[in-house]
Amino acid sequence: MVNQFKNSIIILVTLLLVVNKTYSQENKLQEDTPIEVREFFVSSLIKIGDPLLTALSKNKLKKLMPVEKSPGAWDDRTHVTYLEGFGRLLSGMAPWLELGPDKTPEGKLRAKYIALAQQSIHNATNPEAADFMNFNNDKQPLVDAAFFAQALIRAPKQLWEPLDETTKQNVINALKSTRVIKPYYSNWLLFSGMVEAALLKFDAGADMMRLDYPLNKHKEWYLGDGMYGDGPDFHWDYYNSFVIQPMILDILKVLNEKDKKVKKDYDVALKRAKRYAAIQERLISPDGTYPPIGRSLAYRFGAFQLLSQIALWQELSKEVTPAQVRSALFTMVQNQINAPDTFDKNGWLQIGLYGHQPNIGEGYISTGSLYLCSEAFLILGLPSNNEFWNAPYQAWTQKKIWSGQNIPIDHAIKN
Repeated sequence: MVNQFKNSIIILVTLLLVVNKTYSQENKLQEDTPIEVREFFVSSLIKIGDPLLTALSKNKLKKLMPVEKSPGAWDDRTHVTYLEGFGRLLSGMAPWLELGPDKTPEGKLRAKYIALAQQSIHNATNPEAADFMNFNNDKQPLVDAAFFAQALIRAPKQLWEPLDETTKQNVINALKSTRVIKPYYSNWLLFSGMVEAALLKFDAGADMMRLDYPLNKHKEWYLGDGMYGDGPDFHWDYYNSFVIQPMILDILKVLNEKDKKVKKDYDVALKRAKRYAAIQERLISPDGTYPPIGRSLAYRFGAFQLLSQIALWQELSKEVTPAQVRSALFTMVQNQINAPDTFDKNGWLQIGLYGHQPNIGEGYISTGSLYLCSEAFLILGLPSNNEFWNAPYQAWTQKKIWSGQNIPIDHAIKN
């Protein structure tokens, strides 16, 4: 018994040393070599996206992608899951791809995935292709056509301009075909608006009513202090970041480019988004976790899309530094992406928030849905020489306050 006790103590001490060493290595990575944090983000995005883009570029996505469903799935989801995966992944990857190729190792990686993405767009929208996607059967395709449209808007130089004319017309046809879908009276209105924003940008054939209506309704649905309702009602969830505020910003940005005289609306939306992004930064705990509140938790760190987008746009509130956002997102993504069974044996995402937790998925969740997590990687659209990737490590708000440091007093905004 004494020997067993001694052995147990030795094992426990060894485990503690390993944990402490790992923790120290993680801190060292953040505190001493912030550029390596970027390398982590790049490698993580590729880990998420490579199986999908490689398969789709070869017209083998429907053949190779598994379709895992939650226990309460509404149906087999095979008619919608492929566009979900593609549209959501591309929306998150787009700012990184838009940097274009160069002679650096990362630039060469971008060249590879730009080519895969362009071929994937061709296959996804070609009616004769094996992987031609469903853009108008059932309601769900409107959602993911919107994410696809958002990707094109975020990376026009790499994901639109180089396409051949036939592919461009196929894309336009696919987006216009979603007009048969009537959106729900909720954040779904923005999906119609996002599609029309892309059509306005690339085709000049937008239905302006479907574009303006969601913006006007969300003016009515604003609740205060950086928060919108999901429709007329308040929801405690992450849909202000999953959909609402990023799409409002991207739609208004296109309208600004087209001189639709929405500068005042854009400025108001940006002010609200900056406030909500600051709130999001404060939600991240010292160990990189966050409250598991509301729907669609299987989208994982995609819940922090807006924080990533505001950092990408270099519009963070003055009390939120780029370095603390980088460090907070790094810790969060590292926690979740390294959780056991986040990926299956072939590298496809599995349902869960932390690892594999099928019961966390709602009836609409399937494998393709999970690729919304890529939205956390919008910050990769900032080049490697940007302050975001080079400023010295800085602890984020909760890490500061729970270690006894002073932080700025938090204030609501008035409009």
